[in-house]
Amino acid sequence: MSELRTERLVLRTWRDSDLAPWAAMNADPEVREHFPELLTAEQSAASVASFQADLDRRGWGWWAVEVAGTREFVGFTGLDPVEEDMPFTGVEVGWRLARAAWGHGYATEAARAVLEFGFQSLGLAEILAVTTATNLRSQAVMRRLGMTRDPADDFDDPTAPEGPLRPSVLYRLRSDLASRPQT
Repeated sequence: MSELRTERLVLRTWRDSDLAPWAAMNADPEVREHFPELLTAEQSAASVASFQADLDRRGWGWWAVEVAGTREFVGFTGLDPVEEDMPFTGVEVGWRLARAAWGHGYATEAARAVLEFGFQSLGLAEILAVTTATNLRSQAVMRRLGMTRDPADDFDDPTAPEGPLRPSVLYRLRSDLASRPQT
């Protein structure tokens, strides 16, 4: 699957022209507030190469997100298997947008398309979402997507350094609940 479309967005494979804005996002302290460190341009380029390799290999992963019509790169969204060192397994949905793209509903819109793809095309029974306990913006998106949190699933992220980024929350959405309208 090379591309997913929504009313306002295109989720697509990565282009060389995405590297500079992606690196700028990863060097922005506000965008990276809930991550342990800023990324260098080299680290950002390596992540794009890895994302594209996953898309090429399995047909899904972390897609670049652009605004339809303007073709402006605004971030990424997608699905990825949960890392092996986590205290749970499954496939997670995620997103990260440039600050200028915040507040437009793009994260929710893009993630809805990804959830639909995961449930309908991949046949996943459940999709997870993970963030720091302090990332209230992402948790709000998770709730808008119909995902739910059981505090018993909260955990300390073993990949995060000691401190405020370690306490994490886990949200879940089962395929049989995905099509219910949210209030």
